Amino acid sequence: MTKRKPLVIVTRKLPDVVETRMRELFNTRLNDADRPLSKAELVEAVKQAEVLVPTVTDRIDKTVLAQAGEQLQLIANFGNGVDNIDVETAVARGITVTNTPGVLTEDTADMTMALILAVARRLIEGAQVIGPDNTWQGWSPTWMLGSRIWGKRLGIIGMGRIGSALARRAKAFGLQIHYHNRKPVAPVLEEELEATYWESLDQMLARMDIISVNCPHTPATYHLLSARRLKLLRPVAIIVNTARGEIIDENALARMLEAGELGGAGLDVFEHEPAVNPRLLKSKRTVLLPHMSSATIEGRIDMGEKVIINIKTWVDGHKPPDRVLPSML
Repeated sequence: MTKRKPLVIVTRKLPDVVETRMRELFNTRLNDADRPLSKAELVEAVKQAEVLVPTVTDRIDKTVLAQAGEQLQLIANFGNGVDNIDVETAVARGITVTNTPGVLTEDTADMTMALILAVARRLIEGAQVIGPDNTWQGWSPTWMLGSRIWGKRLGIIGMGRIGSALARRAKAFGLQIHYHNRKPVAPVLEEELEATYWESLDQMLARMDIISVNCPHTPATYHLLSARRLKLLRPVAIIVNTARGEIIDENALARMLEAGELGGAGLDVFEHEPAVNPRLLKSKRTVLLPHMSSATIEGRIDMGEKVIINIKTWVDGHKPPDRVLPSML
């Protein structure tokens, strides 16, 4: 007897190979237009779907979940973070929530390292000189000077998978590794990275040349880098963020950049994206990217395969491997 295929609603366009496999396995409704769903459309989706596959741009909050039908049993998030989902409300309503951890680690760490280099060595400014107008007048000993990163201190906020992968890359570039975490990492990893643990985030911030934000966004990490904490940074310090925009007080960051109180910032995420703070756009001390640190075809396919495994495991009556519980946040 053939098992009934559950109705799976996917909110955004995914790689073709992922969508094709989902159509083979499930009764899948795709979003070929790749247009973000409105709140009304999300509500309509949760009223019909047995499985919802949202992305980080879909806010599945309490008001949306309140209108979900009883048939909605699984939210298989296409993303590593789950700050777009009210996990507590979902679980309380008997809805399982899953994510796609681990598959974006190397891609995000690569881009974080690239941002550190781009800000320190003024890569975007240099590329713009040799643009359509080609205003370059030739080499000069004192022109377009950046900062050496070899021998500098890197402070990593959040030494999870991505933070550790960044640390390995940074160590190869001659950076000294420091980190702040809820607890120290395993001694073998700390020894491998020659990393220094700081229980006090304030103490670490005041001593670093470069700060990288690699922790998840939770209520506890909202504006973790507040105006007060940003003031602790040295005037030459660089800050990069490939985690979530809400972790940094963006207005305070913009003010400090305008005042020359920071060496620069490399941001792949923003507090109110897709809107970008106009003051950051005007700053010559920033490298701004459109949330693309995880954007590799390999990574997106790996994410899709994780989603499929989570759904298939649930269909077969087992607990999905990537369940997210409120106690984990």
